[in-house]
Amino acid sequence: MSTGLQPAELGFFVSLATCGSLSGAARELGVSTAAVSKRLAQMEARLGLPLVNRTTRRMSLTPDGEVLLAHARRILDDIADLDQLLGASKGQPKGQLRVNATLGFGRLHVAPAISQYALRYPEVDVQLQLSVRPPPLTDDQFDVCIRFGAPADARVIAKKLANNRRLLCASPGYLAARGAPASPADLARHNCICIRQGDDAHGTWRLHRDGADGPGETVKVRGNLATNDGETAVNWALDGHGILLRAEWDVARYLDSGRLVQVLPQFLTPDADIYAVYPQHRQQSARVRTLVAFLAQAFDVSFRRE
Repeated sequence: MSTGLQPAELGFFVSLATCGSLSGAARELGVSTAAVSKRLAQMEARLGLPLVNRTTRRMSLTPDGEVLLAHARRILDDIADLDQLLGASKGQPKGQLRVNATLGFGRLHVAPAISQYALRYPEVDVQLQLSVRPPPLTDDQFDVCIRFGAPADARVIAKKLANNRRLLCASPGYLAARGAPASPADLARHNCICIRQGDDAHGTWRLHRDGADGPGETVKVRGNLATNDGETAVNWALDGHGILLRAEWDVARYLDSGRLVQVLPQFLTPDADIYAVYPQHRQQSARVRTLVAFLAQAFDVSFRRE
């Protein structure tokens, strides 16, 4: 029995779900909100089931709507890939590419790289979403996710883009006033700027001596300033409030300029290398392959320090 779905409605429904509201979809599609509502009602009437829960303030998908969305995205992606493989544009990526990254890293590094990618591949429509709490890697909402650390999930493919270390650092003014720690244990006597992010234990720093075997040392630190925003924490360190443990990508420019000084450089923290993660069924997509290669090249230049 036919569902009554029309091919053009797949794209319409993906746009509606991505925008998250009837009015947002109307702006995206260049039509009125009433036209979007009418088209959705016609789809639901032909299917004989609701796809969207509507309230005065928000819109959410029904379970059947979620199923339709997942399949619609995959079908549209497969059509775009097939068109590219068979058409005259073979080798030149085109179509929609959905990318997710964390907020701070996405603003500082991913967004500028995508700007250059779009200049090279103008037929690709890139949608970049920056998230404080990134979605699960198995969520098919995105074609490529930029993550820190190799994912353990075997259902996705992970391509390493760049090395990334977490470094201890502080301003020269703070170290002049309080002295530099000589060992990890000394950190407990310093004012340390803590960042509450993800599942990391708050105020627990793990360090091991470069080249040494074993689990290393775990230090419980404290300070009078804590935040869930990395940029804020870096600014506090620049203002001389204390010692910060932060990714090299975020503090390298301040270390190079001398505004921050590395603390305990002979000790390392667990790696947090940068990966592009994508579903296995997207590995043949020219859009995904070209973006991952482009990001790897861009990050190699950005993170190379003299």
